[in-house]
Formats: sequence, C-alpha cells, structure tokens
Amino acid sequence: MIEEMRLRDLGVIAEATLPMGPGFTAITGETGAGKTMVVTGLGLLLGQRADSGAVRAGAGQASVDGVWIVPDSGPVVDRVRDAGGDVEAIGDGRAELFVGRSVSREGRGRASVGGRAAPAGVLADLAADLVVVHGQSDQLRLRSAAAQRDALDRFGGDAIATALAVYRAAFERWRALDAELASLTGDRESRAAEAERLRAEIAEIEQAAPQPGEDAELAARADRLANIEELRMAAATAHEALSGESEAPDATTLLAEARRALERTGDRDPDLAAFGEQIAEIGYRVTDLATGIAAYLADLDESGPHELAAVEERRAVLGSLIRAHGTLEAAIGLLETGSNRLVELDDDDDRLERLVAERDDAATALDRAAADLTAARTAAATRLGEAVSSELRELAMPDASVTVEVSDAPPSLAGRDEVQILLSAHPGAQPRPVARGASGGELSRVMLAIEVVISATDPVPTFVFDEVDAGIGGAAAIEVGRRLARLARSSQVIAVTHLAQVAAFATNHLSVVKASDGSVTASSVRRLNGAEREAEMARLLSGMPDSDAALTHARELLELGTVLD
Repeated sequence: MIEEMRLRDLGVIAEATLPMGPGFTAITGETGAGKTMVVTGLGLLLGQRADSGAVRAGAGQASVDGVWIVPDSGPVVDRVRDAGGDVEAIGDGRAELFVGRSVSREGRGRASVGGRAAPAGVLADLAADLVVVHGQSDQLRLRSAAAQRDALDRFGGDAIATALAVYRAAFERWRALDAELASLTGDRESRAAEAERLRAEIAEIEQAAPQPGEDAELAARADRLANIEELRMAAATAHEALSGESEAPDATTLLAEARRALERTGDRDPDLAAFGEQIAEIGYRVTDLATGIAAYLADLDESGPHELAAVEERRAVLGSLIRAHGTLEAAIGLLETGSNRLVELDDDDDRLERLVAERDDAATALDRAAADLTAARTAAATRLGEAVSSELRELAMPDASVTVEVSDAPPSLAGRDEVQILLSAHPGAQPRPVARGASGGELSRVMLAIEVVISATDPVPTFVFDEVDAGIGGAAAIEVGRRLARLARSSQVIAVTHLAQVAAFATNHLSVVKASDGSVTASSVRRLNGAEREAEMARLLSGMPDSDAALTHARELLELGTVLD
C-alpha cells in the first residue's frame, strides 16, 4: 500500500505531498493542473522510463519519493535486501519501505530503495508485487491477445498456474531435446571429420608416448652432449687439483699438512684445536667432491656422438607434437580429453536414436500438459465471462454480455491457446472481439469489470486508475465509482478522475490545485473534507463551485457514496 508520495518539480507541480493510505483515493483537479503528473510520479517509483521532459520549467531535476507499507517479510523485503536496502518494521507484521527516484534535465537519473542507491530495475521488480496501473495505454493493451490471456490466467488462480507450470517445464524439455537433436543431425559431417582428426592426433601422441617435462630434460641433455669436451676438460682439471694425482701440490695434501700442524699444538689452545677439526671436516668434503667428479668423468667417457643423435631425434619427435598442440602438456592432456570426446562422437548413431526416443516422449508429455492447460483455461473462461457480464450489468451495460473464447494457437512458452474476450453490447448483437467491438467508454468498463472479478481470486495490493471513467457519465459513472469502492475493500485503489459521480465514493479525496504568477504554473495537492469537498464536487458537476444547485447535487452524491450495496 502507498502511504505517501512526495513530488518536486515534476511537470507543473512545484512541490506536493499526497497522503494516500488504505481505501479508495480519488484525485481531481482542473484541466492542466497536473493530475496526470501524479500517475507519472508513481510510474517513476515503479521503475518506468524516466523522461527529462517531465522536469518542471526552470528546475534542474524532478524527484519523487514514496513510502510503502509492505509485509515485514516475503519477496518484497527479500528483493530490497538483495539490493542492499532495508525496511523499517512498524508492528503487526508490517514495515515501511522508502523509495525514491530523480531525473535531471540532462536525462540522468537516480533511484533509491530502502535507503540505498539501486538500479531503476529494482523498482520495476518490486512493482510486479505491489501495483497494477491502468491508464489509456493499459486499456489499449487489453486489446492484445497476450493481455487477454494473462487476465484469464490471473482469474483461473492455482488451477491454471499449476497447469501452466507443468506445461512450461514440458515445453522447455521438449525444446532442449529438439535443439540438441537438430544440432546433432545438422553437424554430422563436421562431427565425423572431427572424429577422424582426433583419431590421427591420438595415435601420433600414443606412438610418441611423451612424458611430462621430457622436452626440458632433453634440451638440457642435448646441451651437455654438445659441449662434452669442454666439460671433460674442466672436470679433469678440477679433479687433479683436488685428488693429488699430479706433481703440483693438491688440495687434499695441503689440507692434511695444515691439520697435522694444528694437531701438534692443539692441546695447548682449544681454539686452535677447533680450527683443526674444521680443516679435517673440509678434507673429508674435498675427498667426497673428488670422488663425485671422478664419477662425472666416467659418465662423460661413456657418452658419445651416438647418444647426441638419439637425443636430437627424440627432440624432433616431441617438437612435432609441440608445434601441433602448443605445448607438450597440451598434447599429453589431449590423450584424456580427446579420448572422451572421441567416445562421444563415435556414439552419434546410438545417441541419435536415444534422442529421437526422448524427444518423442517429451512431445507426448507436452501434448498432455498442453491439453490440461487448455482444459483449465476453458473452464475458467466460462466462469470469467459470466462474472464479467454480471459486473457489466451493474456498470450501466445491462444488455451487454462477455464471452471468453479459447482457441488453438501456435505453441509457445505460454501454451497453445489464444484467448479472446468477445463483447456483445446489445441484445442480438454478434459477439465481437473487444479490440474492435468496444468504444472507449465500454472498454474502460470492461477493464474495470475484469479487475473487480479477478481481484476475488488474485488480489493486488494497490490499483491505480488514470481516468478509467473516460467516455462515460451519468448512471454508468456512478456504477464505476461504486465498483472502485468495492474493489477498495480488499485493495488500495487510487483513481485520477474528472467525474464527481466517481469521486463521491472515495474515502480519501485529494485535489490538485494550481496558481499562476504569470510565468510559471505551480500545483499543489490538498486533502478535501466537509465544505471544501462539496465545493470541489460542485465544480466537477457544473464548473461552478458556488452554485447552490450544484452543491445540493454534490451533497446527494456524497451521501450516495456512503452506500455501497
């Protein structure tokens, strides 16, 4: 429920606060005073597209702020918190939700939800659970087959909702299988070519049998073999310097002499003895080092040109794999992934047969789901037509009857049904689609009758009607007002109207008034009670708020508005 809405610099409205609350709120005012801007402002709060042309002349930006009363838990609060905002609990399972929207003259806009900046799309998401708006464009949408089908589905309640959910699941499964089958049959040649390529690549890799890191190891081995003489000379020189196999003093001999010299005097000074122990340790390490270099030389002696040729040959084999696959690791990985893919490709014939069977089963299930959905819609269509016809008789269309027709349509996610609302406005008249057979006033009443009927099975928290009374008057207008008041028993109703017969049934009457300083027109909104409301009603009736006759008529209407049944 909309508790309050504040407008600033929107259209002709400089600044206004609209106290809403529960029940039926009627918004009236002179032509050009800005009544429609109220609906425009509400549209901004509901995430509709922002138009910089709505910014008041001379102002930099327009802004709208609203306070909603919502359940303190559920999808609305969950969506607000997902967007980073929050609500303020006020007790009795209710909470206040603050939302805002602004648009600059340059077209830039901002939105806030629950105290946090948010995309306008969040407002649109919330609107689906909060409000149904009906204006002239919405009446035009009622002319579309999709809108008429949606109206029937709302009326059908759980029966249609359940059947539609089953149908959509069946439709999605059938569509996915059909697409997979089409892809498989359409790409058979390319899949066969892919299989042949994979077989050749896998055979080449299996024949080479590469090991992880083998290319780097071979590169190091080839570099060693290519420089074997230089390596042998360096190792031999180092071995001679360490091992004492030459006439020149070697490291082992020199270390032995140094150790003996220290041992002779080590018992006289512990520090000198410690040095001797360190020299002994170094001697052991030099001996081990000399032994290791000797082994290295032996290994070099066993290597020869034949080994280098073998290494280069192996590197050439691995190089071919690397050029084909980018890296040796990628070639090794293809053995697993390629083999799995090859199993899948080789299974095409069996898979094709399985898919055909699965698709046929899905098509059978889809047919059953579509038939169940059609049956649910057909049953609801009869009830909806009868209920709307009854409502129209109360809306000064006593001879009108509505038939809701369900016929075959191409399959889609919404089913296989086309829904048409047919109107027979006069006895004996052939029922015609409401799109062609209803005048503007009749279409307004049909729309209202549908909403009143549907609200019994699919209640909406708030309805907003922008001049739903267009094209009607007299007794029909009184009945429109009475139906809006009845709708307000279960939902909040906000109606912009120019008819006193409609406004008389409101429990909250707001008037948009304007004043002009010669250059800029500014409007404001005030709540009417007592004599002020009678004067406004008289103005709506005759254009003369001070007319005794109009005031008398206004009082009669207001008294009538207190009686709903």
